[in-house]
Amino acid sequence: MTINIVIDISQQSLTLWQDHNRLRQYSISSALKGVGERSGSEQTPRGKHIIRAKIGANMPLNSVFKARRPTGEIYSAELAEKYPNRDWILTRIMWLSGCEVGKNRLGQCDTMRRYIYIHGTPDCEPMGVPLSHGCIRMNNRDIAELFALVPLFTPVVIVESA
Repeated sequence: MTINIVIDISQQSLTLWQDHNRLRQYSISSALKGVGERSGSEQTPRGKHIIRAKIGANMPLNSVFKARRPTGEIYSAELAEKYPNRDWILTRIMWLSGCEVGKNRLGQCDTMRRYIYIHGTPDCEPMGVPLSHGCIRMNNRDIAELFALVPLFTPVVIVESA
């Protein structure tokens, strides 16, 4: 039984597969600046990855994370107003690590060193529209569900069109 994730940038979707069976499909938001692997590009990296770390198990929905640590805050409109320029990372984090040396691993194109995650975002943020700084954003209920379904080291492939 093999579980893997395919993220299709052109469709703004994340699909969870078990063998050849589609288990779930979610709407996502990838990078506003498109795709690219270069450090500092604010683009979503393509290619083969794995989930290297899972952070936030059992945290409440809308828990706020900063530097991969819970702040103790729960996202709200009031909090957003207080910190208008914060890039909100909420609920769960699945930290990606590239598997292709020279493409998305090591050097100036290292996905993990770029802190590229699959993570929750405020539910008022639209899905299906590229708006992130490179990460894959998901609705909070969706990321919590996905987080519970996948183990560490689950393969993730990010493509421009599946």
